[in-house]
Amino acid sequence: MAQTAKKTLIHLLSCTALLPVSWAYAQEQPFSLDPIDVQLEDPNGAAADRESSIYVADAELESARLGDLQDVFAGIASVSVGGGIPVGQKMYVNGVDMLSLGVTIDGITQNNRAFHHVTANAIDPGLLKAVRVDAGVAGADAGAFALAGAVLFETIDAGDILQDGDNFGGNLRFGFSSNGNTTQTAITMAGREGPVEGLLYAKRADGSDYKTGGGETIDGSAADLSSYLAKAAVETLEGHRLEFTGMQLTDDSQRQYRANFGGIVGQDLETRRYDTTRTTYGLTYENTLAYGLWDPYLNIGFSESLVDVPDPYESEGTSNTVSGTAKNTFHFNTVDTIVVGVDFQNSLGRYEGPGEKYEEKSRDVGVFAQARLSPIDTLRLSAGLRADWQEFDGIGNYTTDNEGLSGNVSVAYDFLPGFTVNAGYSNVFGGIDIEDNYIYLPSWTYDELEASRAENAVAGLTWSNGALTLGAEIFKTEIKNARSATGNFNFESEGYNLSGGFGWGFGSFARMTYSDTNAKVDGETATSYDVLDFGAPLGQVIALEVQHNIPAWNMLVGGSVQAALDYDNASQTEAEDDIEIDGYTNVNIFAEYVPQNWDALTLRFEVTNLFDEDYADRASYGGDYASVIPFNEPGRSFDVTAVIRF
Repeated sequence: MAQTAKKTLIHLLSCTALLPVSWAYAQEQPFSLDPIDVQLEDPNGAAADRESSIYVADAELESARLGDLQDVFAGIASVSVGGGIPVGQKMYVNGVDMLSLGVTIDGITQNNRAFHHVTANAIDPGLLKAVRVDAGVAGADAGAFALAGAVLFETIDAGDILQDGDNFGGNLRFGFSSNGNTTQTAITMAGREGPVEGLLYAKRADGSDYKTGGGETIDGSAADLSSYLAKAAVETLEGHRLEFTGMQLTDDSQRQYRANFGGIVGQDLETRRYDTTRTTYGLTYENTLAYGLWDPYLNIGFSESLVDVPDPYESEGTSNTVSGTAKNTFHFNTVDTIVVGVDFQNSLGRYEGPGEKYEEKSRDVGVFAQARLSPIDTLRLSAGLRADWQEFDGIGNYTTDNEGLSGNVSVAYDFLPGFTVNAGYSNVFGGIDIEDNYIYLPSWTYDELEASRAENAVAGLTWSNGALTLGAEIFKTEIKNARSATGNFNFESEGYNLSGGFGWGFGSFARMTYSDTNAKVDGETATSYDVLDFGAPLGQVIALEVQHNIPAWNMLVGGSVQAALDYDNASQTEAEDDIEIDGYTNVNIFAEYVPQNWDALTLRFEVTNLFDEDYADRASYGGDYASVIPFNEPGRSFDVTAVIRF
């Protein structure tokens, strides 16, 4: 471990002048790498329950647009995304699987269940405008079953693309990666006329199987992804806005037999076809100019994940959710608000094969209220309560009803100039989860199933003098009666996070985060199989991002580091198959240029995995098993991206 830690430190120190980000649409300032800039745009960004929230910086989104979910969170150590290909990537927040978080896109609840060898929440970063993660403690208005927090994705609107006074515009993006000979093309077009606006987005990625840092070609790793987004909105002069969102992401190709890892030692490596489609539709009403005691919001949506594996069993897996929310925000002044509302989720999980069809269903109705108050300038309070009623239908005509209360409270206090201390706690009703539809068993009995319940606690301290920001927090999540195929268990994830950021003007910024997480099952440190669908053995993870603006050259240079220290849980679990997971250091560098006489063009040159490190991301499955071949990340690649705005 000492050698790996030393190697990590050397790479970190040698790369502090490097990291990924993009030039602003126009010319003078690069996209900001400071997440505080994004937090300031959140209407509730100063609320107590936002102190533990994670905001993805504009620069991180811009540099990830031709990437995947792993690229979106590459600079945030407490959010880990494992898997070398989008269809197999799974996300963990403070060590907790995204399946236990409430996930929305444009306010539309996402269905969170899927075949356990693929992701349940694939999304194309190219269509994202903002991302916020409420880690652990989430507000009552985050929706039902947000056991360990919430993840909120917001997609781009026509207004994000069009300049003032323009009625039509857009951009073209072209990308090429040498490792895998991957080409990507994306187009965004936006237009508006009077109160009506619309946006269309499409992306296509094609490639060949990539090579790892060890020179091995990973079968089933070739890019084969299509993504689409359509939005239309009408907004009156009084601020009444009605918006439709529709999006789809497809990945249909030969993948590893188990798409999220590379195989089993001693077995022949083989691939099979995974035909996956993720779809979301929604309709939202809000008043963008509302203030005072009447600020309504209405939303209804549908999300679906289809995972078809034709060979060998002609398997078809369907998971979908119909959801809706009606709420009103009472603004008592510019900082004090109370949100009151009602929401519902109707979810389905279905497996179909020759002569087989098994289903589980869940129907939930909830009512909620969340207060965000600031009694004095230096003190902020947030507290919420919700009640949920769930009906659950299982295989074999099994039905049951569950109901429960959820509550949360957060406090933030500025006890000295620049110093803020915060703490939060939540106790959340989780109902009974719909199971992964690829492991449905017709012989199941549900008699021992109980509604799950989570407790979350977080406490932190931050200091800032404007240019420099430092932070530290501790966290713990416990989910009781977590459902698995073999019965209920108790899951825990606990640890701490450290962060620091420093800006030196003109868009130059450095940011570093560190996370140390430990996952347990029934009080014992657990393996990746033990915590499947609930967490991962992550250990110590480091992320560093740096960008430096050179205005005289119209250039931005930078780099990033994603690293993990050695992790050994064999002595605690005493399982013969357990092994130590080796640490790794992945370094990326880039340079970005805007021609002086053509500021509508941005050229980006990047080297990813500069030192050709041979590794699997810490959040990838199976690294702690000698019998499992992890899905290693791509080796060194030379990447070129061109963005043309019109």
